[in-house]
Amino acid sequence: VQLQASGGGLVQAGGSLVLSCAASGRTFSSSVMGWFRQAPGKEREFAAAVSWGGAITYYADSVKGRFTISRDNAKNTLYLQMNDLKPQDTAVYYCAADRHSGRTYLESAYYRAGTYDYWGQGTLVTVSS
Repeated sequence: VQLQASGGGLVQAGGSLVLSCAASGRTFSSSVMGWFRQAPGKEREFAAAVSWGGAITYYADSVKGRFTISRDNAKNTLYLQMNDLKPQDTAVYYCAADRHSGRTYLESAYYRAGTYDYWGQGTLVTVSS
């Protein structure tokens, strides 16, 4: 089972990027999936998550209104559209998925790293001022 994140890079403040997370080894169409990020010298933090059906999404307050999480279950791929990027968005971004099939969670669980069983290797996003 593998999650492969891509799409990171260097962008100026105010710019946009789209991160992708391609899953392989099993289907994740029934898995909760999310994006976390870790800035230099800081702990990993929650950014966004989506229910297995795609109808429910959650965002950290710091990215709400600027980031959009989505999934294409036919392609077994997760996305994160990031607009109006700020220098404080600079971080390694990790995609994650839970191992269950069709499980529903309380909202608080989506924000916890412990909910997720599979993690991608991370892709670096650098936002210059």
